[in-house]
Amino acid sequence: MKALAAPHSQNSLADVVLLQRLEGLVALAGAVAAYGWLGQSWIVFALLFMAPDLFMLGYLGGKSTGALVYNLGHTYAVPAVLVLIGLAGGGTWLFGLATIWIAHIGFDRMLGYGLKLGDFKQTHLSRS
Repeated sequence: MKALAAPHSQNSLADVVLLQRLEGLVALAGAVAAYGWLGQSWIVFALLFMAPDLFMLGYLGGKSTGALVYNLGHTYAVPAVLVLIGLAGGGTWLFGLATIWIAHIGFDRMLGYGLKLGDFKQTHLSRS
């Protein structure tokens, strides 16, 4: 039986992986711009930019736990909660932390690193 051809070429704007990579670039650029607008320390930005990758340590508890912990640290939901807490009077430092976190997630998506599907190498951006 002949395999069905993919409906869109890999380099087409209709390609969902390419769209998600572009979305990551936009999130990264927007977060960096917001951080600059906040006027917070670029040294802190540099020091914390890779901090969300510490969620990889969840894999010490196995594939299932690792994917859950890693994915929690690599969704926009947690930094969004930080923004809400900041809006409720939690302090502008929370906005800075949230923008660093969003920048990291955007950077990962731009590079093609997605949410984990159990196995560390398989992500929602992987092509089968």
